[in-house]
Amino acid sequence: MKGYATHLEGRPSGRPAGLHPWEVLALDAVAEVIEFWGFKGNHGRMWALLYLRGEAMSAGELQELLGLSRGAMSMLTRELLDWGVLHRVHSRDRSGRRFAAEEDLVGMVRRVLSRREQLLFERVRGMLDQARKKAASARAPRETRDRLARMITLASVGTIALGAFQKSARFDFRDALGVLSTVAGRGRSK
Repeated sequence: MKGYATHLEGRPSGRPAGLHPWEVLALDAVAEVIEFWGFKGNHGRMWALLYLRGEAMSAGELQELLGLSRGAMSMLTRELLDWGVLHRVHSRDRSGRRFAAEEDLVGMVRRVLSRREQLLFERVRGMLDQARKKAASARAPRETRDRLARMITLASVGTIALGAFQKSARFDFRDALGVLSTVAGRGRSK
């Protein structure tokens, strides 16, 4: 992962102007997790900066502090607004649009993960269903079609599990394992 120390070597302290060393570490830590989840590191840096500072900031302020281009700033704020990770704040004493971080951490993570993973599970389930139909028309062995059906059930369980997590922020793996054991047991008994 490329942190600020290596990313902005031209700056006197190896960090963007206006950021404290502890902020750089915190922003890079969040960026590392965000990149692991498949997002851009700057998504995490922007949210973390706004969250840590606890105040709304303009696009120009964020751009300067994070060392971003105008185009990158526009793209990142649009994506973070779409995900519900940032929201716009209108301030009477300051001009222009300002952005603030979502502060409900559990709700934010739950919303982002469930939306993203929900789309993944739906896409996977659709692809597996197509594979099952093609296997049936190609007269694939019954055992193969049964295995495809169990894979579809697994994708459905994933969708249900995400729905439960979204509602409660908890998920009991024993329930999912029970469903999977039942599905797997059906396949063995045939």
